[in-house]
Amino acid sequence: MKTTFYSNGKLLITGEYLVLDGAIALALPTKFGQNLIIEKGTAQEIKWTSFDSDGSIWFDDTILFSDITSTASFEKESIKNTLITILRVAYQLNPNLVSISEGYNITTQLSFPRKWGLGTSSTLINNIAQWFQIDAFTLLKKSFGGSGYDIACAQNDCPILYHLEQEKSIVEIVKFNPSFSENLYFVYLNQKQNSRSAITSYKAKKNNLETQKEAINHITQKVLNTENQTDFALAIESHEKILSTILEIKTVKESLFPDFNGTIKSLGAWGGDFVLAVAEEDPTPYFLNKGYNTVIKYNDIIL
Repeated sequence: MKTTFYSNGKLLITGEYLVLDGAIALALPTKFGQNLIIEKGTAQEIKWTSFDSDGSIWFDDTILFSDITSTASFEKESIKNTLITILRVAYQLNPNLVSISEGYNITTQLSFPRKWGLGTSSTLINNIAQWFQIDAFTLLKKSFGGSGYDIACAQNDCPILYHLEQEKSIVEIVKFNPSFSENLYFVYLNQKQNSRSAITSYKAKKNNLETQKEAINHITQKVLNTENQTDFALAIESHEKILSTILEIKTVKESLFPDFNGTIKSLGAWGGDFVLAVAEEDPTPYFLNKGYNTVIKYNDIIL
């Protein structure tokens, strides 16, 4: 018997970094995601194989049940040890799936390239939470860390507003279908950003950000509600300036695309993954000429 779980990938449109401190973020689930397929195994172990979108195997190993039930610390960080850490927390929240089982054969399958950063970890955590029948936000908090907006995207098939209130995840389903979506493009920057290290860097630099947080909340509402492309572009430009000041980093347009005829906004952790481009004409030739070969139209990636 085979059991399959699925979770959506994500793109964070507004509120990056500040969402950790209670700012309201607009996040969009993607048409791409990840499956978790579970079959019966043996020998009190999990044979785990993870496939990238092209069918290649990026992780293949065996995890003993004793690895999951153990509390021993790890000497080094690795994909296997990170996975064991997640499974340990899941086991602590619901021990039944390990206690009563003979073993499992598990495969995961991404429908987007792993390097894109659309949520390899968040989709995995949400899938494991579904399997263990536990709360995915709790599993994230106790294992990987982060704001949790990506878990909310994994669980919903429509745009959301997301914020933390006394460390509790608040998710609001919203309508976001801009009339100018044909002029919105997502561009992959050819490098995956480590969100955990980016968050650590942000926490080291931040101070009292109440004023900036309120400004971002206002921008999020403007981005959500405007039907005017010019106002949308001005709003995300303001967003870039605020984060640039906080992070003490140039905006992505200043650093990489100063001659771009349009607006560009970083998404998620600055310095990698995707950016959002707003342009009257298809900007694909421009980005191809710059060496960025993954340019995706809004309607081809957003659920």
